[in-house]
Amino acid sequence: MRKSIENLAGRKLTGGRKVAMRGRRKYEIDRYPNEAVVGPTRIVTRRTRGNNNNKVAFKTAEFANVVDHDNKNVTKSKILRVTKNPANRDYERRGVISRGAIIEIENGSARVVSRPGQDGVVNAILLKATTT
Repeated sequence: MRKSIENLAGRKLTGGRKVAMRGRRKYEIDRYPNEAVVGPTRIVTRRTRGNNNNKVAFKTAEFANVVDHDNKNVTKSKILRVTKNPANRDYERRGVISRGAIIEIENGSARVVSRPGQDGVVNAILLKATTT
């Protein structure tokens, strides 16, 4: 079941019930968010509005494109787990990869800078190990 953006009926200021004057339009239908997790790569293609437009998104992601600013190179690294997700504590518990999440990879930890649930790619920046 899809959720809807707009409440067509609503209530009056007095608390009385308003009856919707029309049904739901196609453009008013929203989708539930696609939350990418760690696992063997599975891609979902969703139809969007427009001529022949599609959105490619990750359901599960196995690898990340990691940028190392010190060595100035990009490597494809395996994602081991989600260490921290400042967007949502529940995402952290469930291991959801979203923008800003800190992931543990083969050669350290990295911060995700792309939106895997919408873009269909996991791009990350390698974090320096701080010794204090």
